[in-house]
Amino acid sequence: MKRIEPYKNINEAIESLDNGGRFYNILTKADDGIISKAELGRIAGLFSNKQTMILFLELAISELKEDKKKQLLSSLTDDLKSMYIQYAAQVLLPSEANKIGVLSKNTIITGIPKKVASKSDFNGFIMVPIVAGKVTTFTMIPIVDTYDVYEIKDNESSETFIIAHAKGSHKLPEKRIQVAGVLKELKSKKDEKTALKKYLEAVYFLQ
Repeated sequence: MKRIEPYKNINEAIESLDNGGRFYNILTKADDGIISKAELGRIAGLFSNKQTMILFLELAISELKEDKKKQLLSSLTDDLKSMYIQYAAQVLLPSEANKIGVLSKNTIITGIPKKVASKSDFNGFIMVPIVAGKVTTFTMIPIVDTYDVYEIKDNESSETFIIAHAKGSHKLPEKRIQVAGVLKELKSKKDEKTALKKYLEAVYFLQ
């Protein structure tokens, strides 16, 4: 998981994002007043993951005033504007995520995370793809085998929500932060046919 440092002002944001892309992006130019997918991908460190690119952009500009944010978004190419609309994040409290959160969407959750102490404290299962040649099948494994698992809660409710991120990555602080990623299914048993809960596969956080 990567910590995002939001831009403090519009000039900083434009200077960073209007960067010309990588050396092989011959159709993009730095400082031309237009921000393309290639330029966003360069600063986000991504090549083709459109959904994660937009999540990075949303967090990076989250502290700009609304008029400045609109100014920057007006500089996006048409295809990048379409991506921004398509992958716009749902912003939820932990107490809202299971009830109204939409699966597979970018999601930003604000609250105080606490790491689940041990595997015995949590037994949720996730579906993982297995590729054999041209055939892809799915198997259920405990979420704690793949991720570090946290429970996050807000001040408005005692309800918690599950946050998961790759083992060995940045440990989340136990204070009020924003965690961002994609909302996914969580099953309580290995043979469950229907997901009973959801979890956030976290990519970024702000503090």
